[in-house]
Amino acid sequence: MIQAIAAAVIWCLALCLLPDLKRRKDQSILVAAVTIATALTLNVDGIYRAGDSLLGNRNLLDLVANVFMVVGIYFLSRAILRAANVSDTVDIHNRTGQSVLGMVVVALIVSFSLVDAPQTSTSFMKDFGSQWPAAAYSAVQFLYIGAVVAITGVTCFKFRGEMARPYFRVAFVFIGLGCALAVVLVLAVLGMDVLHLMGEREAMTRLSYVYDAAFLGAMVFLCVGLALPPVARRLERRSDARAADVLVERLSEPWDRITSGRSEIRLNVVPTAIDRQDAPKRRLHRMLVEIQDALFVDPNLAQSLSQNDVDVLRAAERHLGARSTGDRRTRRQGKEA
Repeated sequence: MIQAIAAAVIWCLALCLLPDLKRRKDQSILVAAVTIATALTLNVDGIYRAGDSLLGNRNLLDLVANVFMVVGIYFLSRAILRAANVSDTVDIHNRTGQSVLGMVVVALIVSFSLVDAPQTSTSFMKDFGSQWPAAAYSAVQFLYIGAVVAITGVTCFKFRGEMARPYFRVAFVFIGLGCALAVVLVLAVLGMDVLHLMGEREAMTRLSYVYDAAFLGAMVFLCVGLALPPVARRLERRSDARAADVLVERLSEPWDRITSGRSEIRLNVVPTAIDRQDAPKRRLHRMLVEIQDALFVDPNLAQSLSQNDVDVLRAAERHLGARSTGDRRTRRQGKEA
């Protein structure tokens, strides 16, 4: 049941990320969401049984799901680290991370091949965890996950204060807390693996409650933190578009009056193929530029401007200036997260 809930939460995150697919240059976060959601979905009992039966009832689907999980964790960490710090060292770390990921996948395959798991099991480690190769198989996966999320969590808290937008700071706190819970989860898994090898079933069962709580908590905090920036950006763009629409309407009358003698370069208000939310801002910018050009060519036109017209012009300049400044400040953090 907990796997199904976590999978649903991650798929919801993927849906939140889809609308910004074309805007986002780095798709690491979407790749991470899809691969992790796929890994969790494959571990849902009904899906696991059906899928593993197609693969020969040898629990190969467990290996497939775990490979998806470590790949997803890699892309998740990559997306967050790039959002926090876009220096050249991040690309160096990416190359190192890819090499480590490759070694982890090979280690998972080798250790899994040594496990004696003759029939499909929806509780792989519970049924076969008393074997040393199974313990190694689990340890390889979760030691990697623990190391990656620990580095990611520390980075989130380290760079949280440098984020220009409040929603980025809040998002990094949520992600950092999710990473902290993920570390707790990893420690619980490693503890259960050791207890299983020692035959301490009762202690292992008690520790599994910590695992369940940490697992669900980590998924919720991570998903909320990762979904917050794209959702907040969409709301911000809509608000910006509405404000620009109002200014366009208020500026239309003085624009028409000032530029009436220069109809050859006047704004074409026919809808274009640009983003619908960007259109009002572009129209406002074009109108403002045409008014300024007209006043530059014929300064006497300024006498036809009322105080209200001047106020509207200043409001339009402030709006466009504030937006461009905000866009520059968040460029380094908004495109990857």
